[in-house]
Formats: sequence, C-alpha cells, structure tokens
Amino acid sequence: MEPIIAIALALIGYALGSAKLITQGNEALVERLGKYHRTLKPGLNFIVPLVDQIVVEDTLKEQFTDIKPQNVITKDTIYLEVDAILYWRIRDIEKSFYAIDDLEGALVQLATTTLREIIAQHTVEETNLSRADMDKAILDQLNETTTSWGVDILRLDIQRITPPESVRKSMEEERAAEIKKRALISEAEGERQAAIKKAEGTKTSMQIIAEALRSHPESRDILRYLVAQDYVQASQKLGESNNAKIVFVDPANSTEMFQELIAESVNQESPNKNGGNGAG
Repeated sequence: MEPIIAIALALIGYALGSAKLITQGNEALVERLGKYHRTLKPGLNFIVPLVDQIVVEDTLKEQFTDIKPQNVITKDTIYLEVDAILYWRIRDIEKSFYAIDDLEGALVQLATTTLREIIAQHTVEETNLSRADMDKAILDQLNETTTSWGVDILRLDIQRITPPESVRKSMEEERAAEIKKRALISEAEGERQAAIKKAEGTKTSMQIIAEALRSHPESRDILRYLVAQDYVQASQKLGESNNAKIVFVDPANSTEMFQELIAESVNQESPNKNGGNGAG
C-alpha cells in the first residue's frame, strides 16, 4: 500500500504543480528551460513542473501613467510647466516583456520627450488653443514607437499648461482688453441702431404731419400749440439739471422754422402725387 500511496501523492503534487489558473483580463508567459515556450490565456492551464516556469503574468486591461509636471519651451521661447496623463494597454504580452526593459518607465520617458518636441513647435497662444490637436499629434508619434513593444497608446490628456506669472498677467490683460473692445463695439452699434430708428421715426412723423397740414390747413393752429407745449416741457427738464445751461429761444421763431420744414416736406411730396395723378 505504501508505494501506491506514494505514487498517488506524487501524482497529486504533480497536478497541483502543473495547474496554473490565470484570471480574466490577464495573460502569462511560460519559459521552458530558460526560453520562451508559450502564452497562457485566462482560465485553467497546465505546465510541466521543474521544466516550465511562468516568468510574468500581466494585465491586458487599460492602464494609466501620470506624467509629472515638465518644464518645456515653446516656439516663441516661453517656458511652460506641463503635466499629462498617459492611457495605454498591452496588446502583445510577449513583446512587452522581451522587447523592452521597464515598460512603464520607458513609456514615461518617451511620452515626456514627445510632449516637449510637439510643444516646441507651437507658440504659447497656439499651445492653449490647439490642445486637442497636440494630443492627437503626440498620440500618433508615440504609437509609432510603442507598436514594437506590443503596447497601444490609447490617449494622452494634457491636464495643465502653466505659463510664468508675467505671461499669465499679460494674457489676462489681453483678454480683458479684448472683452472691453467688444463691449465698446456693441455699445456703439446699439447707439447707431437707436439713432437710425429715431431718425426713421422723426421722418415718418414729419411725413404724417405734412400730409395732415396739406389735407387740413386749419390744423396749423393746433400744430403751433403742440410745438409751444413741447418747448415749455423741454425748458422745464433743462431747468431741473444742475449742470444745464438754459438758452431762451423765441417760440414764434421756432414755430416758423418748423413750419418751413413742413412746407419743404409738403412741396417734396406734392410733385410726386401730382405726377401720379397726371399719369392716371
């Protein structure tokens, strides 16, 4: 019985030593006598004890690496502090283990160097405005190298671009000046539109009054009364102002001047209407 027990125990030990469970999302590399033999997939796998050895088990899930703040110089020779996050994933675990030593450290160094190269091709203003374009350019350049490492760079997100204090102050002043400029332009445009509307309203009022006087000459006395009333109201408003300078104008003269303007409007409209009647 003892030899049988010994054999059974040996078989159990061999089974336990040869069985390897790989979790979902991971893969493992097996070397046989110091040389790559095969890749273990998720699930239950068996190897030959003492001959086969698992040298690495790694995840194929998406990973991220923080790129610490780096001092970079722009095209217009301004020093910036830039930090980013690199997202990547192992595509081929064999290449990632045998093609590069210290994969994550290599990715950090490569991303940092590429980030500096891309930013050096842009000015400070371009760096702030075209951040998405820079991310894509960095991503394309990184994947050209990391493909041979069995790694896919998924994206690189630039978190912060911090210019020197003097540059930040200058940019803030420039933005404030631009906002003030737009406000002044909007105000001037509003005043222009208001002046146009007022002129159009005055013109329409003159036309209506001229037509009324032409059709009903007896309404001239009413018009004189309205002009005098407006004159009195305007004088009262001027008197209420502390800084106002009151200039007295003869209402009779102002009425005559107003009548002359109306007469001109009537004369301008009459030929048009008479010509229209003659054509009819």
